Amino acid sequence: MLWGNIKKGIFVFQKHIEMQDSFSELIKLLLPEIIVEYFELTSYQKGEEILHLYLKEINSIPKEYRNSKLSSKGFFEAITVQDFPIRGHQVYLHITRRRWLNEDSGQVVFRDWNLVADGTRVTQEFASFLKEINRFQA
Repeated sequence: MLWGNIKKGIFVFQKHIEMQDSFSELIKLLLPEIIVEYFELTSYQKGEEILHLYLKEINSIPKEYRNSKLSSKGFFEAITVQDFPIRGHQVYLHITRRRWLNEDSGQVVFRDWNLVADGTRVTQEFASFLKEINRFQA
């Protein structure tokens, strides 16, 4: 009986992972690529005509600081950016950016979104996103 419950639990866990993977693929179709690559969707709220997506920056060291010793130092206050509508719903992205402590210099650092975009073809949508997100640097 115990083995049967364990097998059932493993099956449910595998289905949960498969569902998460399918959500990831769906999110890639709805949000800018930069959001999908650097943020995780933590929650959402859907109203009659509005959709709020809550995103938190993942803990991946910015490439400009790869040679520095960084430790996660929490997050900045969330900012809200309006995105393109989806199926008649206004879409608001509530973005929480991560910050790190550079233990070599003692300074708080964060990802430079202009460096992320460097060398890529910047669309008007992405340029607007960069302008908006860079307004809130500490």
